Amino acid sequence: MKIESKKVSVNAPAQTVYDYVSNLNNFRELLPQDRIAEWESDTDWCSFKVQGTATISLKIKESTPPNSLVLENGETTPFPITVHIHIRDVDGGSEAYQQVVAEVNPFMKMMVEKPLHNLFDFIADRLQEKFG
Repeated sequence: MKIESKKVSVNAPAQTVYDYVSNLNNFRELLPQDRIAEWESDTDWCSFKVQGTATISLKIKESTPPNSLVLENGETTPFPITVHIHIRDVDGGSEAYQQVVAEVNPFMKMMVEKPLHNLFDFIADRLQEKFG
């Protein structure tokens, strides 16, 4: 299953946005606080429980500053997932979006596709708000 978030304009250069998202301690600020519990993190790893579902953990797999960051699932994530964060300079600011690839069976896809799409659109919106 592949999901692409909306593309957002961010009022900061790509390097500034990259520096922010590449520290996974900051990732908490991008998530819907009312639906997240049991948060743990350090600079290159985070783990959280999504209300009513599973615990998700993500770790940095690779990075290409300031344009790309790849996160992959950690041990507690119930299915393989990779999150590609793309950032590029545009007219004094930048544009950012995420591409998500999750390996789930057809039944699980029906359950998680819309919530995951909504989550990653929410993250894109919060990133845009963060840099106002």
